[in-house]
Amino acid sequence: MAGNGAPIERHGARVLFLDGEGRLLLVRGHDPHAPERSFWFTPGGGIEPGETAREAAVRELAEETGYVVNVTDLRGPVWTRTAVFDFASRPYVQHEEFFVGRVADAGDQARVAVRFTADEQEALDEVTWLSEAQVHAEDREVFPHLLRESWDVFRAWDGVTRDVGRNNE
Repeated sequence: MAGNGAPIERHGARVLFLDGEGRLLLVRGHDPHAPERSFWFTPGGGIEPGETAREAAVRELAEETGYVVNVTDLRGPVWTRTAVFDFASRPYVQHEEFFVGRVADAGDQARVAVRFTADEQEALDEVTWLSEAQVHAEDREVFPHLLRESWDVFRAWDGVTRDVGRNNE
């Protein structure tokens, strides 16, 4: 890791949010300390004190995308992983749980205003729906890397949470 100091270790929750056409809602952002590096990632972030992973996933989905769901609408966790990455010149180790959420029609789903933090305002560029083929063909980095593989494992989840290991991203 290129970041300075001891890693910031935290727990996070992310959402694999699918629409009725099978597209995945992704966020495009960049590192404010390396603006030339643009990448796609799933909505999500750190779990706040007193919050469950599922509650954090719901909150982060609403804050970053405006899509509001209930904790009971999410399936999973389908994946767990430890992501090791640098952001804004700081090293992170984030233990994550991934949930699946669905909306029948992305255009009809009620949305609220996104509530970006100051850091998110600086680093987030776009929120959009992408097909599996579009993600596989994307030139930018995609996180988690598993999204470059078949989406069948989370589209038709079998109820088993899979630990996908430690990823250096």
